[in-house]
Amino acid sequence: MSSVSFEILILLILILANGLFAMSEMSIVSARKIRLADQAEKGDRRAQAALNLATSPNRFLATIQVGITVVGILAGAVGGATLSGTLAELLATIPILEEYSQPLGFALVVAITAYLSLILGELVPKRLALSDPEAIAIRIARPMNRLSAIAYPIVHLLSLSTEAVMALLGVQSMADEDQFVTEDEIKVMVRQGAEAGMFEAAEQDMVERVFHLADQYITALMTPRLDIVWLDINDPEEINRKKLIDTGHGRYPVCQDYLDNVLGVTYVTDLLPRALNGEPMDLTHNFRKPLFVPERTTALKALEVFQQSGTHMALVVDEYGILQGLVTLNDVMEVVIGDIPFADHDYESPIVQREDGSWLLDGMVTIDKLKEVFELNALPGEARGSYQTLGGFVISQLGRIPAAADYFEWAGLRFEVMDMDGNRVDKILIMPADPPKPTNVPMTYGRR
Repeated sequence: MSSVSFEILILLILILANGLFAMSEMSIVSARKIRLADQAEKGDRRAQAALNLATSPNRFLATIQVGITVVGILAGAVGGATLSGTLAELLATIPILEEYSQPLGFALVVAITAYLSLILGELVPKRLALSDPEAIAIRIARPMNRLSAIAYPIVHLLSLSTEAVMALLGVQSMADEDQFVTEDEIKVMVRQGAEAGMFEAAEQDMVERVFHLADQYITALMTPRLDIVWLDINDPEEINRKKLIDTGHGRYPVCQDYLDNVLGVTYVTDLLPRALNGEPMDLTHNFRKPLFVPERTTALKALEVFQQSGTHMALVVDEYGILQGLVTLNDVMEVVIGDIPFADHDYESPIVQREDGSWLLDGMVTIDKLKEVFELNALPGEARGSYQTLGGFVISQLGRIPAAADYFEWAGLRFEVMDMDGNRVDKILIMPADPPKPTNVPMTYGRR
């Protein structure tokens, strides 16, 4: 082998070595720690080594930088000092180029070396690393650990120097807890997976709803006090029987004289055998102990309470012990999977879009659902938690109990009260305001 061929071979080896370092760096940085941890838990020691590099990359990155720097210096020496002279001699044999052979030879060697370094030493290796970062990280982890051990003195000095400069700049190293996947990151990954066709849209929606369980208070899910159907132990049997037939629920609070005096909860399945046998209805027969939860309980906490207690219904009370509503397991599950209509009940959607483009909403629609449908950001006063439903938002903005035909405008939308159920806002009509107004414009109030 001639000396020129040997020099070219050495240069190519150095460029490929640079590519190996670049591929190693990109694979470790791009590898998903969750996948590495999963393989490490299954006993893969190489995956554990890669995970160690990914979670504590300072020494690894310093090793890579040392390798790339050394390779770059050697490649420059071989190319600039050796090959450029050989190429200059070849160019000097051409009369027209003889005068410029030295600078031209040097420029050509630099250009060719730079081109090969970019293609074989950077772009292709990094593309390979991005194609399957976990697999490549697992393969290179142990060799890189050995190289780090060999270059430990230099690497240690570089690491200390880097930390010192970072300290001077006032930048702290990433804390361990900051390296874990956050809720927002999971949502982004699921959203990207849905866009790529790896997840169904319904799966994406359910995942995002699950994360919302911890933020949703049961006051936005419960049946309000005025709508609770309860059985009075002192009422005649005919009245209670009619309530059972008319409403068709599976569970009822059993009270004495008034709603706040709850004695227990009765299940229709417990009353049915006596009714089939022609016996008088006994509300106290096998009724269950009532389950009470505070009104500031989240949907996630309510789900845990249902699991622990084995019951599917809870009574919601305020800080004074006054009953405010009733929440069921079905109400909580609807946060995750959406509205669940029953086959034997007429189902009326709480949100209806009309032909003219306006929307008719139930006052019990949650604020989160309102923001989702109309693509709104934070509502005024929402952060204080002073309301959980659209009806509460309307009352909050009007500053009083509204009457039918009261309205206000906000965020380019007109909110008009269509119907009241006593003091509760029952139906609200929402339509685009004319002209649209930005969210920072003061609200417009009025009454027809």
